Amino acid sequence: MPHTRNYRKEYDTYHKTERQKKRRAGRNKARSLVVKKRGKAAVQGKDVHHADRNTTNNNLSNLKIQSKKQNRGNNK
Repeated sequence: MPHTRNYRKEYDTYHKTERQKKRRAGRNKARSLVVKKRGKAAVQGKDVHHADRNTTNNNLSNLKIQSKKQNRGNNK
């Protein structure tokens, strides 16, 4: 029988932590900065990649626009 995912528990134990909230805020801020600089159409359907993998470093020189597939494959 397949395991069902407990989203409530996942949020309470991971997504709700202060560390994760700061990282998520950093990613959201990066996207906002790139939208202001390049326009909404440039990032529509794409991800904003942090070249140094530090989500708190939102210098424009560190941010790149990539396809979702390319960016999410960079995690290794």
